[in-house]
Amino acid sequence: MSAPRPPTPAPPALTSRALTSGALTSGALTSGAPDPLVALADRCVQCGLCLPACPTYGRDRLETESPRGRIALVRAWALDTIAPTQTADAHLDRCLGCRSCEAVCPAGVEYGRLLVGARQRQRERRPAAWRQRLIEGLAARPRWLSAGLGAYRLAHDWLPWSLRWLPRPPAPVRRLVARPPAPATARVGLLVGCVARVYETPVRAALAQLCRALGVELDPVAGQGCCGALHEHAGNNGAAQRLAQANRRAFAGHDTVLSLASGCQDALTRSLADGARVLDALAFLAERAGDLRWRPNPLRVALHLPCTQRNVVKSVPALRRLLAGVPGLVVIELDAGYGCCGASGTQMFADPARAAEYRAPLIEQFQRSGAQRLLSANIGCRLHLANGTALPVQHPVEFLAECLEEDRPA
Repeated sequence: MSAPRPPTPAPPALTSRALTSGALTSGALTSGAPDPLVALADRCVQCGLCLPACPTYGRDRLETESPRGRIALVRAWALDTIAPTQTADAHLDRCLGCRSCEAVCPAGVEYGRLLVGARQRQRERRPAAWRQRLIEGLAARPRWLSAGLGAYRLAHDWLPWSLRWLPRPPAPVRRLVARPPAPATARVGLLVGCVARVYETPVRAALAQLCRALGVELDPVAGQGCCGALHEHAGNNGAAQRLAQANRRAFAGHDTVLSLASGCQDALTRSLADGARVLDALAFLAERAGDLRWRPNPLRVALHLPCTQRNVVKSVPALRRLLAGVPGLVVIELDAGYGCCGASGTQMFADPARAAEYRAPLIEQFQRSGAQRLLSANIGCRLHLANGTALPVQHPVEFLAECLEEDRPA
């Protein structure tokens, strides 16, 4: 291995909305300007502390499947010292984007930013697969996606297993009003998203129930759409920018916006106007947990902590506090195998066999735990996990609403 390179500070142009502005694409470079991907890559000192945290390295034990191997590859591409090949592209494609390496990096390498920038350039020189383009197109068109998932719900039980890419969508849920709501003292926006528009109808109803107990009104803002994370992570910078701009317009005037999916929150945060606060719904509830009363629930539940929740949103402590408040509840945190469920946005569709391999240790630990249900705070992880077990998989918000004691003192 060559001698470590000294860290190079990232240029100022990378410090604000670089991902959605296209600052990392090759077309954005000006003559004589330093390449931003090289600047990001040069922060890596090749210490190797990222290797134990990386799920793809843990699976394959190959340097090319490690963060520092991919950093070296992206740097060489940016400097034009090696030509892109199908094999090298595959190593970049297989990165799960979990950012666990970033969380443990002593040099502060912004690996997530580097990965997105590299994939933007990768997409400029090769077309995306048809399945990826289909998913991106549907995610950007909520009505088409909702109609497609409605048809999928009706056909699900008659489809062969090979075509059951997702669990059966839930039936629409009407607004739950268990008792007259408390007077609203606050109003917050709510990200509905793309696939969650159909799959999270019970979760949104549960969040509305919890917020009513707090005197908070939810506003599922009209005109919003997909957060753009799955487009951005696949290198489709143009679509990601358009979706970001649409959400910026839709959420204008909202000081606080809640997200139910840890995988969406970072993209939405960068989309909105400066000063708007985007919060994980779990963190929002945890801030007000003293005003919520829970019924005893002597249940045994397994808890999956998505990579985005641990490494990006960092709302795990808030979730633990909420669950600890439920009397009698036994929580078993899953920590098995590669540390990632393998969903990784659209990778569970692009390479389902490999994605299932990452999921298998988590499902095995869940089944051995004796837990009656599995909780996970990210929509993609939850769908992927639910396709691997017959036991219930829920968002923690949905479970907490079941435990809510709604009889408030007079």
